[in-house]
Amino acid sequence: MIRRVSAAIAAGLLVAAGLAGCGGDSGSGSGNDDGKITMGFAQVGAESGWRTANTKSIQESAKAAGIELKFSDAQQKQENQIKAIRSYIAQKVDVIAFSPVIESGWDQVLKEAKDAEIPVILTDRAVDSKDTSLYETFIGSDFVLEGKKAGEWLVEDSKAAKGPVNVIQLEGTTGAAPANDRKSGFADAIKADPKIKVVASQDGDFTRAKGKEVMEALLKAHPEANVLYAHNDDMGLGAIEAIEAAGKKPGVDIKIVTVDAVKDGMTALSEGKINFIVECSPLLGPQLMDLAKQVVDGKKVEKRILTEETTFTQEQAKAALPDRKY
Repeated sequence: MIRRVSAAIAAGLLVAAGLAGCGGDSGSGSGNDDGKITMGFAQVGAESGWRTANTKSIQESAKAAGIELKFSDAQQKQENQIKAIRSYIAQKVDVIAFSPVIESGWDQVLKEAKDAEIPVILTDRAVDSKDTSLYETFIGSDFVLEGKKAGEWLVEDSKAAKGPVNVIQLEGTTGAAPANDRKSGFADAIKADPKIKVVASQDGDFTRAKGKEVMEALLKAHPEANVLYAHNDDMGLGAIEAIEAAGKKPGVDIKIVTVDAVKDGMTALSEGKINFIVECSPLLGPQLMDLAKQVVDGKKVEKRILTEETTFTQEQAKAALPDRKY
């Protein structure tokens, strides 16, 4: 993974009174007794191969950085994440990080963390709070750009198409930042070619099982579809099963564009079942631990830190697969 953190982190110190407490107060967290930072991390769930790799990266990076990690799996439910965050506040951890399952509804619990002087880092997904003082920074991908890259590839690929290009879109979890942004970025890009039309768009919840289920129904309703755009690899992989069950050839009868570039998706791309993948790296652990140390030490960080990612064609996938870590 290409990293930008060193360029994104400023060197200045925050005023001491505004910092999250990790110093002399013996009651303000386990990290204060032995000098070890304690992080509470509220994960979305384990809905995809991407998320599994993301969790592994966070857990391994915390261990390597000497950070004590308190980890929870919200099973894709906002109420579980809020409960976990409140538990971390009660435990007086030094820093809280989480990947919000949806964008809205976080202000109250984030205010509780702020009032407790515990800094919060958003990872992978954003919140729509207008009060950006409720969190220190957001580290993750540009989801709008990911959708735009997918749409631009389709526009280029469709130049030689003689007939209409009818797209089925499998969206991520309703209300989730990547679902909202990948949809809007794609829509903006395909405006460049009027023969490209999204004939159906439905929530597949970022899971392989739901991707298959939804694709089965949409194929019956829209037999004219000849392109699938899935907001992640797992939904695309589930859809491939549905396409094959319908007697069609994925990558040929129905061209497929997905986002993530996890190993299973890259394998399908190398086999020609997927035509193009936009990368979204899950390996945020090292960057997150660096940021956690910075904010606990009272250093000022950029409000938005982007990860750098690429795209893959079939030949590029074949070249990348032997060394793929996720």
